[in-house]
Amino acid sequence: MTNEIRDIFNRIAPVYDQLNDWLSLGQHRIWKEMTVKWSAAKPGDTCLDLCCGSGDLTFRLARYVGMTGKVYGVDFSCNLLETAKQRCQTYDPQPNINWIEADVLELPFDDHQIDAITMGYGLRNVKDIPRSLQEIHRVLKPGGKAAILDFHRPDNPIFRTFQQWYLDHLVVPVATNLGVREEYAYISPSLDRFPTGRQQVEIARQVGFANATHYTISNGMMGVLVICHG
Repeated sequence: MTNEIRDIFNRIAPVYDQLNDWLSLGQHRIWKEMTVKWSAAKPGDTCLDLCCGSGDLTFRLARYVGMTGKVYGVDFSCNLLETAKQRCQTYDPQPNINWIEADVLELPFDDHQIDAITMGYGLRNVKDIPRSLQEIHRVLKPGGKAAILDFHRPDNPIFRTFQQWYLDHLVVPVATNLGVREEYAYISPSLDRFPTGRQQVEIARQVGFANATHYTISNGMMGVLVICHG
């Protein structure tokens, strides 16, 4: 990811969770729970949450793997990681989570070390999507799954128009009121560059995933790419 994107996420860290709740009307919690279920994480697993942000998916993974499992939360934003660490302190007992500042294009893990991987709203922001998926393929154990949640442009023109209206007239104004307009105005242009679900499946297969499926949710405005290693 570029330094510019890293700076954006460092700046929005203080209002990140609040904005996610407001802008999705709380629906992001449902989408994230679906993503963790699609990752097939289970008790005792070693799991990885990429672009973990303030830890929403990470904490869910920790709940699925239990105290016998291990979860790594990886992000390139030191401010968001600090927010995640502070949230972690409120849990009793403490979940078994290691927080790591790293680039998802160069993961600090050995080959075939991870049972399940999640990523929420991160793939759209990496500068090399095939390389990112290749790294996921490298660190996953054979049979392991990754589930990747992100925005998606709907095929239906009505929902596509609504999504653009939502971004222009709800997301940006709310972000403006919180002093982070520029940080959220980037979503629409980033979505224009983001591969469609079908294209994501094709890229996943090209880098070595035997099984790849893209599920659209929220009337096609969100999607989850589910990929399985061999």
